[in-house]
Amino acid sequence: MAGRLDSVLAALDPALSRSAAGRLARAGLVTVNGRPERPSARIGEGDLLEYEPPERLDLAPEAEAIPLDVLYEDQDLVVIDKAAGMVVHPAPGNWTGTLVHALLGRGGNWSASGGAARPGIVHRLDKGTSGLMLAARNDQAHRALAAQLAARTLSRSYLAIVEGEIRTPAGILEGPIGRDPGNRLRMAVVQGGRPARTRYMVVERRAGHTLVRCDLESGRTHQVRVHLASLGHPVAGDELYGRRAARSRPGKGSGRARAGAPDRPLLHAWRLRFRHPRTGAEMSFEAEPPADFQRFWKSLDGGEPGRSSSP
Repeated sequence: MAGRLDSVLAALDPALSRSAAGRLARAGLVTVNGRPERPSARIGEGDLLEYEPPERLDLAPEAEAIPLDVLYEDQDLVVIDKAAGMVVHPAPGNWTGTLVHALLGRGGNWSASGGAARPGIVHRLDKGTSGLMLAARNDQAHRALAAQLAARTLSRSYLAIVEGEIRTPAGILEGPIGRDPGNRLRMAVVQGGRPARTRYMVVERRAGHTLVRCDLESGRTHQVRVHLASLGHPVAGDELYGRRAARSRPGKGSGRARAGAPDRPLLHAWRLRFRHPRTGAEMSFEAEPPADFQRFWKSLDGGEPGRSSSP
């Protein structure tokens, strides 16, 4: 059966109306091929659609005392340096211990614009990605920040350690991103995908790896990881998009890389720039990469990436 997610789900489960199916999806309780999707997402033949019972909608996330690295906070927003390994919001398999639970544990109000299961969440990072995120304290702030995302005036820059030495010092990676037809758990550059554009700049090369800065000009799922992999330089430690066979072959720097092999994609949301949703003031934040990122880079050539404002 093909069509909109909410229509397909309502047709498959007579106990659900289309509006109820839409509420489930907006609450993050419906996944397509393992990924939460919007009510309007297109479902095709062969897609795996899974959902939690409707009673989950009545179970709002509860506050948990989980420490967060907060760089800035006021009545409208919070800027967080998310740890790698933390899931952003509740979803099948991760009903507790998420960033949302930690936000609720800080107390106060949070925006509801993202749905019942995602209070405060303006944008997301993958579980394995570390770095800067915004959360909104109220719906007005949420809408203003989301508008900046849509207009591409909210600037997001990443640092990544990739496999191989990128020879071109800078460039633009452009290619539509959609579901990988050969592996429904992955995204890929595919015909008919959503337009995506990433600017990159080489920061440093060492021992068969490159430290690269990436600036997003769109915000697609796994965009940086997909675009770098399409360039032939997947993010180090990325088991979904990386070259596993290449990591097992001997070569330049391979002994040291294997000794401290990363257990997550070495991708870090390094810098965030936006206008304050209430005052309009320009705001800019940077967060240096975490210890595992630093250790791996240092192991390659005896140094480590610094916290430069313009790497």
